[in-house]
Amino acid sequence: MSYLLRCITCGEEYEPTETRYTCDKCGDLYGTLEVIYDYENIKIEKEFEPKGSIFQFKDLIPATSHTPIDQSIGGTPLYKFKGLLGFDELMIKFDGISFSSSYKDRASIIAVNKAIECGADTIYCASTGNAASSLALTAAGTALRTVIFVPSTIPKGKLTQLLVAGAEVIPINSTYDEVFSLSLRVGRKKGWYCRNSAINPYLLEGKKTGAYEILIQNDYKVPDYCFVGVGDGTVISGICKGFKEFYDLGLVDSVPIVIGVQSEKAATIKHVFDKGKPYTPIIEPANSVADSISVGNPRDVIKACKYVESTGGHFISVRDDEIIDSIKEMSRSTGIFSEPAGAAPYAGVKKMIRSGELKRTDSVCIVVTGNGLKDTDAVRSGVEVKTYDIDEAEALFL
Repeated sequence: MSYLLRCITCGEEYEPTETRYTCDKCGDLYGTLEVIYDYENIKIEKEFEPKGSIFQFKDLIPATSHTPIDQSIGGTPLYKFKGLLGFDELMIKFDGISFSSSYKDRASIIAVNKAIECGADTIYCASTGNAASSLALTAAGTALRTVIFVPSTIPKGKLTQLLVAGAEVIPINSTYDEVFSLSLRVGRKKGWYCRNSAINPYLLEGKKTGAYEILIQNDYKVPDYCFVGVGDGTVISGICKGFKEFYDLGLVDSVPIVIGVQSEKAATIKHVFDKGKPYTPIIEPANSVADSISVGNPRDVIKACKYVESTGGHFISVRDDEIIDSIKEMSRSTGIFSEPAGAAPYAGVKKMIRSGELKRTDSVCIVVTGNGLKDTDAVRSGVEVKTYDIDEAEALFL
């Protein structure tokens, strides 16, 4: 395949190499890189499998298959509900049943295969949980050593996945943003392969495949809106890029308006976007119940703002209690049990319904990125369970 790397800020182009992660001129934060393909010479027909793995998009991803689980990554369901939240039809793309129960598998499997291709012996990342557990599990069947830095506040379900997969886990009494910076210092000094979001440009190439699948599974009909939870900014950037590439390749005739949803307690990218151009990164405190998107120093902020703007979209924020309520409401009305970050888009849809920005006839897709079993503590406090003696239980019904 033919591709190059381009700086999101200055446009400088680079040939891809094993150690090329960011732009020399613009640095880690402003200099995140885009993977640009030779689109004019890519000829693609509508022959993709709705439940196929991400490796069916071989002309549009920068890695080849080297692991026994590659064909299991991707192809997650797109559910369609009539009358949900008053819409004629509401779609939910659910990656909670992915390999590690998270959307992050799409990025991790790319990183693992790239690490194998370049001969690395160790791969590392910093994570609040999902990227960590995803990397640990996708790398478990390979010869790669996996080192993962996490905040000590990581939910128990996600920590358990790391430990049983045999990863070297370093829990740190600090914020995700400080843990991220530490991982970069250690990883660069040791020469390990990096799986950190935004730093490694290839991760977004895995994350964009969710957008491909939404279009394929909806018979190439483009939703009016797509709602995505936002932390570092890489997932939403990937979703936007995926929609745009299918449009540029002539497979669809438009792109959805993409809405990024953040917690009010971790809405840094929204604040940057709302201030307008030139998009200037800021650092803020972040402490949301939605740990997967609780990021105060987002690393893909420039890309997220530019990509969302290109779709005509914007960012909104919702309260943590609205996110928790959305977990329960979505579970009871659809059977989909989401972790907090995955329920944020559902809360965002409800907010835009209240504001009158959405109509019943709008075609809306929600991206649910993680399974609720990963973080049951977030909702357990609001779920009361009464126990009964045998006689009491029988008397309830007989």
